[in-house]
Amino acid sequence: MLVWLGVCAIVAFLAALAATLGAVSAAPTFHIAFAVGALPLIFGAIGHFVPVLTRSRAPAPVIHYLPLVVQAAGILVPPALAGWLPYWTLHLSATVDAAAALLLLFWISRRLRAALGAPHPGAHWYGAALLCLFFAVSLVPVWLAVPELRAALRLFHLHLNTLGFIGLAALGTLPVLLPTALRQPEPTAATRLRIDLLPALVGVVLVAAGAATGFWLAVPGALLLFWVVGRDLRAWWRAYGRKLGAGETAPLLIASVGFLLLLVVGLAHGVGWIAARPALSGYVALFLLPLVSGALAQLLPVWRYPGADSPARQALLHRLTRGGPVRAALFFVAGLALLFDLPFAGVPAALALADFVLRLMAALYNPRQS
Repeated sequence: MLVWLGVCAIVAFLAALAATLGAVSAAPTFHIAFAVGALPLIFGAIGHFVPVLTRSRAPAPVIHYLPLVVQAAGILVPPALAGWLPYWTLHLSATVDAAAALLLLFWISRRLRAALGAPHPGAHWYGAALLCLFFAVSLVPVWLAVPELRAALRLFHLHLNTLGFIGLAALGTLPVLLPTALRQPEPTAATRLRIDLLPALVGVVLVAAGAATGFWLAVPGALLLFWVVGRDLRAWWRAYGRKLGAGETAPLLIASVGFLLLLVVGLAHGVGWIAARPALSGYVALFLLPLVSGALAQLLPVWRYPGADSPARQALLHRLTRGGPVRAALFFVAGLALLFDLPFAGVPAALALADFVLRLMAALYNPRQS
């Protein structure tokens, strides 16, 4: 199932990029990537990482298959936003996602309490991310019932999802995933994760509140997030140096740098220097796409070949990480082009994703040739 979620996420991103080249509005386009691709995949990744971080058993079937439930609910969102389905389907999707977030949050809290010894602090970041998702989707019925609040609440919803749910889940995973990918520990990771969660969560809330109410709130929030991500980048550079640009981690590095750039872009949008759609498209290309493709390159081999390490797993890992720096560069170029709203700006990102898809399909279809 986890492999299915990874493939669906990549396909959803390709569909969203294709929609950006047409006349589809921003909301359905972004929700193809988020509700159908990223959200179910992050649920699946949380189900994978929390047992590792708490040194506990694999999740029960109700948690293991929960990503498929939120994916089914997410499929309703883009056509509803495009006017092809009645708006009550948005209520249904939001209710399902809110219930799923609470269920997964309850499961994480139980695993944290039952952990043998102190659990890894990265698990707490997933709880914070799910809280952001719960409040974000809980706002949907409110603005549908009170149209005069729609503009402000949609902005709050958007930032709680992009910076809160996706952002916090990513920032809690990368300090664990990067050392694993490079096969070299980074000794300050656990300490940073323990110290930086509260500033990161406060930063997300301030940015979301500032987007909905007043720019003055967003500035300190963006600075807090900039400080958290900057600490990660500095620690990684000290530990790994130029290894960060290797095939295994180049997309993850670009995602982190892109996150910093997007904080600046968000402030520029707040003062009216850049429009909303280029900023949102830039978020997808500069952060979401390199983050997910880079993480999947590391996780899909483990999900496809669970258990002890094997030649088949290493072959798939080699296939998926090959070309990582080129894909990272294409994502970065596409992100900059999208920020400036240039023609065919999404083409480099589509090429990078297509390369990843072809490598994945070839490896899964004929693993002996990986």
